[in-house]
Amino acid sequence: MFCQINLIYLLDWFSQQSLGRTRLSLICVDAFPGVEDFRGLGQLTGEQLASLFDTRHEVTDAELQLAARAWKAYCSADPREITRLVKDDTSAMPFLGRALSLHLERFPSAKNGLGRIENTALEMISTGPIRFNQLFPAFAKSESAYGLGDSQFWFALQRLGNAKDPLINISVPDESALKPDSYHDASFGLTETGIAVLAGERDFIEINGIDLWLGGTHLIDDMWRWDARDGLTGRSHK
Repeated sequence: MFCQINLIYLLDWFSQQSLGRTRLSLICVDAFPGVEDFRGLGQLTGEQLASLFDTRHEVTDAELQLAARAWKAYCSADPREITRLVKDDTSAMPFLGRALSLHLERFPSAKNGLGRIENTALEMISTGPIRFNQLFPAFAKSESAYGLGDSQFWFALQRLGNAKDPLINISVPDESALKPDSYHDASFGLTETGIAVLAGERDFIEINGIDLWLGGTHLIDDMWRWDARDGLTGRSHK
């Protein structure tokens, strides 16, 4: 998802330029021979990257037009534009539809007011106290299609730990407090509220409210909910 969002931003920008003789080409793969847990080009060596050069193709008008539509939908204050786009033909960019669907699952769930990323984190923490250097690799493997970096994942954890009624306890050793990457040494455990929210007995937004940007949508009240069966649904504003 992270890579596809960056890609549609770039292609949208290029779609608005006068390219002249400039030729754009694209390498976009979801697998590489010999790499079992392939997550992206950043895993590859220079030699492996070079071997993909001949697989490039010239960016088509269909790709530029679809990317421009997708970026507009992603930046919209109304996320239903993304829902409508996903239902259309996105075959010009074969990984885009899945990426945007994953983005929609970041919206608060009908079950407990948390998105897929936060719910996965809570489930992993629920097994017992766990350190970030254990939690992030497990999350990255379980939810590799999101493509989150460690700092992005840490941001999601902070939102759970710094809430008015926190869902997790975050502990950082004193000797790590001044390190830029001190969160690598952090450990986590569920609070009683976290246990109840994970079980669907309480709702994060009802407890703590919300002030969160997802793409161009600013969630500042209980505006939208995601349901696996019904998809994205609007709610009456409070």
